[in-house]
Amino acid sequence: MSGPGADRDATAAAPDRAGDPASPASLGELAERVGHRFHDWRLLEQAVSHRSWCAETPGALSNERLEFLGDAVLGWAIADLVYHRYQVAEGQLTDLRKSVVNATALAEVADEIQLGRHLRLGRGEAAAGGADKSSILSDAFEAVLGAVYLDGGAPAAFAMVERLVVPRMPDSADLIAQFDQKTELQELVARQGRGAPVYELSSTGPDHDKTFEAQVLVDGEVLGVGVGRSKKAAEQVAARQACRAVS
Repeated sequence: MSGPGADRDATAAAPDRAGDPASPASLGELAERVGHRFHDWRLLEQAVSHRSWCAETPGALSNERLEFLGDAVLGWAIADLVYHRYQVAEGQLTDLRKSVVNATALAEVADEIQLGRHLRLGRGEAAAGGADKSSILSDAFEAVLGAVYLDGGAPAAFAMVERLVVPRMPDSADLIAQFDQKTELQELVARQGRGAPVYELSSTGPDHDKTFEAQVLVDGEVLGVGVGRSKKAAEQVAARQACRAVS
């Protein structure tokens, strides 16, 4: 894969709109957390522009085309990474890819880089909490990845995936079977017509040696409790317990 980033105007600056969540300062902060220095800030500006905002702003381009591109780039990068990192069967490679290429996981990555506070949303969507919706956050993350690909080419996009997404994958193939419990739970409750799982976290111990406890609730009911040395580990244990409860 190769991108047309070299053909972009290297001098294109970020737009200057007072109070805009996509102001130059705001975009600069986001780019720093993403880990890419943009040549064409207009790409990142478009990546954070939701269709609801564009509907209220004549002539503005939404992030949907960039999201389409980013989705394909993400699939390629993750497929390459899991193929070379894990010596496992094709079915397990697919499970690994699904563990991070899904709306829940991508929304969590988006939350880690505080993407939500940079999104341009229409008034109604903003009032409805769109900046915290998993679907909007995951799509915006893929749009940002698409923007990075266009601006810096395949190496820059691959580096972004490796830096932000890969740390969510298990350290060894032995953990693969346990890794995707949150996605499995989400799919199970969706098929049953129930609400999305909600995780509540608490911790004990000093900063350097914390133990985390996670509860997972569905429609207000606690279905699983897990304990782990990290937030993710505790959530996975809780999700595994909940999967047994709803199956």
